[in-house]
Amino acid sequence: MTRARLDKRPADVSAMFDQVADRYDLLNDALSLGLDRRWRKIVAGAVGAGSGELVLDLAAGTGTSSRAFTAAGAQCVACDFSLGMLRVGARRPAPGIGFVAGDALALPFADRAFDAVTISFGLRNVADTGAALSELLRVTRPGGRLVVCEFSHLPARPLNDLYEQYLARVLPVVARRLSGNAEAYDYLSESIREWPGQRELADRIAAAGWTAVSWQNLSFGIVALHQARRPD
Repeated sequence: MTRARLDKRPADVSAMFDQVADRYDLLNDALSLGLDRRWRKIVAGAVGAGSGELVLDLAAGTGTSSRAFTAAGAQCVACDFSLGMLRVGARRPAPGIGFVAGDALALPFADRAFDAVTISFGLRNVADTGAALSELLRVTRPGGRLVVCEFSHLPARPLNDLYEQYLARVLPVVARRLSGNAEAYDYLSESIREWPGQRELADRIAAAGWTAVSWQNLSFGIVALHQARRPD
């Protein structure tokens, strides 16, 4: 099986997600103890997609997250570079959602195409975070919105140390029993531990040209929600 590593070569990461596509949503629900559903609702509220708007859901996987953006009449493009994930999503289509294969570092969309762009649990898997944030800026209209939901770090050092022990020792064991690809969840654990904290990610978002950057911790900081706007 493909073992994606922290150099995040696109072919390896894509192949890894292809291999877990059929059970991806089920595993997310189980491993997060259902918290992923709450996180999706919060992301949808932050995006605030309204009737007639066009939303880009990058790293959308099977499109589970995308469905939350169309409830108020918006259209959504679910974009991912894993064809396996997109095929699973396309088998259960929903009105207002289109599935498109694309690389976060070279998005197949015109400049200023979207009213809002969002990426959940995918920015961590991109080889060049700054380049991906710049691409998202390029395809967002002036005044448009960015919402990033990503694993992060607990502010209290003792609690964060316990959390990292869980990631290193418990998560891979549970994933090994539930999935056929333990390597994918070893990578998940490693990539979360290596990911920057909330303030550093906010600085990276601002460095890419976004303004009004803010963040809030979800689930005590296990996940952080960052928001920003493209300047007018």
